Amino acid sequence: MSYEETLRYIHNVKWQGSKPGLERTRKLLASLGNPEKALKFVHIAGTNGKGSTAACTAAVLQQAGYRTGLYTSPYILRFNERMQVNGTHITDEELEQLTEEIRPFADAMTDAPTEFELITALAMKYFLYQKCDIVVLEVGMGGELDSTNVIDTPEAAVITAIGLDHTAELGPTLTAIAAAKAGIIKTGGDVVIYGGEREVEEVFERVCKEKKAMLHRTDFTRLTIHGFDLNTACFDFKPYKNIKLPLVGTYQPKNAALAITALEVLRAKGWKISDADIMTGLSQVYWPGRFEVLMNHPAFILDGAHNPHGIEATAESLKKHFGDKKIIFLVGVMADKDVGGMMSFITPLAKAFVTVTPHNPRAMKAEKLKEILSVYGKPVTASASIPDGVSEAIKQAGPDGIVCALGSLYFSGDIREAAESLK
Repeated sequence: MSYEETLRYIHNVKWQGSKPGLERTRKLLASLGNPEKALKFVHIAGTNGKGSTAACTAAVLQQAGYRTGLYTSPYILRFNERMQVNGTHITDEELEQLTEEIRPFADAMTDAPTEFELITALAMKYFLYQKCDIVVLEVGMGGELDSTNVIDTPEAAVITAIGLDHTAELGPTLTAIAAAKAGIIKTGGDVVIYGGEREVEEVFERVCKEKKAMLHRTDFTRLTIHGFDLNTACFDFKPYKNIKLPLVGTYQPKNAALAITALEVLRAKGWKISDADIMTGLSQVYWPGRFEVLMNHPAFILDGAHNPHGIEATAESLKKHFGDKKIIFLVGVMADKDVGGMMSFITPLAKAFVTVTPHNPRAMKAEKLKEILSVYGKPVTASASIPDGVSEAIKQAGPDGIVCALGSLYFSGDIREAAESLK
């Protein structure tokens, strides 16, 4: 198959939908010789910050000299971003070859795998083929029933900040969502948590006790933030001084602190990770689409926040960087999102809204989103396409203004391409 044919096969309608359970993934992996059994993992679940925490962890492990796999979703520009080794994406040829190998086994299954299950199996095969020393594995959704959870006890299970998202699938409360995320905790393992609300921590404490797992909390009293500009966050996380992190959302030092805590757990288990590896690795993290500056005139921020908890963090970052200046928000969301809950945090910062429709079957139409946002008393423009929306937002902001595109990671690539074309 060509690259285009390979992607058509992976995205084929017969794999569509979300079906809970691990049996399909286990069956597919067994037919491939169980590549996951020969790999070591850092397994990362949570509501917000999974991708950033994964990127920080992988960057340090790579700096420490380990051949490091990274599995994340969704992608920003190209599908190949979803699986990479030492920062290099899977090549088109490797993707074609591995899909050809997996295809007969997937096609033979009477209970067909979902697209995410198929991709997860493909990634496991790829990381083994690449002889990875360790793989940083991001959960797709939830934890317990996510297809990544077929792995045995990882070197560390990491759980990032918990908020309300995917409530239809995971439950309507923080404790229900925490319980789903806690599904990645394995017997006798090490568990590193971001923490937060007491009710959330109690879930992790209970599950760790049941599984005889060791719970490690991130100690944010070690964290001192020195400042931010639009290129770098500077902070201490005792005993590490003056860490320079090229992720500038005000929430990112906490994600980095969680990653450092997980890396310290790995070091205690025998992984050779020096203080210098941590400092240098974090200074080289690249993670697009998370409070990323695409241009300076106007200041154009791309952020993947897509639930109330994430939007609240983005609002805090915007206030930290831009003070009381009003912002043109370029917004696209999935139809199942809590738009009211999300917008409550950014409406006070808004000069106007421009709405677009992300390229996703689950996307809310721009006109419908305009209708919802109109109740907030700010001007709203619905754009026919993402490039039109980017042009309109930039025009409304003017060269000295601010644009912030948010609401979905699924439109990040299109936003980026449209902004780049206008530079």
